[in-house]
Amino acid sequence: MDQPWRRLEGKVVMVTGASSGIGRELSLDLARAGCKIVAAARRIDRLKSLCDEINGFGSLCLHPVRSPPPSELWPSSSPSAVRAVAIELDVSAKSSVIEASVQKAWDAFGRIDALVNNAGIRGGIYSPLEWPEEEWNAIMATNLTGLWLVSKHVCKRMRDTKQKGSVINISSINGLERGQLPGNLAYSVSKTGVNAITRVMALELGVHNIRVNSISPGIFKSEITKGLMVKDWLERVTKKTVPLQTLGTSDPALTSMVRYLIHDSSEYVSGNVFIVDAGATLSGVPLFSSL
Repeated sequence: MDQPWRRLEGKVVMVTGASSGIGRELSLDLARAGCKIVAAARRIDRLKSLCDEINGFGSLCLHPVRSPPPSELWPSSSPSAVRAVAIELDVSAKSSVIEASVQKAWDAFGRIDALVNNAGIRGGIYSPLEWPEEEWNAIMATNLTGLWLVSKHVCKRMRDTKQKGSVINISSINGLERGQLPGNLAYSVSKTGVNAITRVMALELGVHNIRVNSISPGIFKSEITKGLMVKDWLERVTKKTVPLQTLGTSDPALTSMVRYLIHDSSEYVSGNVFIVDAGATLSGVPLFSSL
């Protein structure tokens, strides 16, 4: 029997950081599941390519600056035929700028059923004593403050329209006690904060029927990690430190979890941090430093 969350017809999902990597993969997968996608990121050219791929014909993406009327947006088809639209969004911008982008995202299909907060940056590798303050601030603005502001403005609209919703924050095992690595102070702090935001918002927004969960991925085979995947030492480390002794791919490891958290099957699931890492951060697993 197929899982009910394999199909998500009619759901409107906003994905931040959708122009590449996990965000792009999630957008494509959710579109295949029947969702309408609001793809948001800074790189509007890449978003346009993503939207064209999802829509399957022509350029039917929203203009990055203003929301055009239907006569401009759909010159040869009805609005219902559009499956994906692009919204220019810099999550490190001021609150008023983010709110304007969220309003365009909301107006694209008249609502947002689910928000996937995927936008994030890792930053450089530094000792805690050498971290540049400017880079620290940039990581916090993107990974933590930006995630909160996007969630704030989307959830306000869900509340005001009395619409239930699901917020899914893409965190990291670097935000977990056994997932932290040397040199990643700012990134680890930001992702630990994401998990705190998840729990507190879930606690307070439940009264509005808005669920908030986060996913902490481990290392996945992807375009971003392809250089790492060819390293001989990684296979040895994986066999010693990962209980499943393999590194999966974001599809289906992450995509299936995101679908589930959007689907009504998870209507009683909120305030959780789902760890998707093949068991790498379990307490019985050898630490990297012991290898």
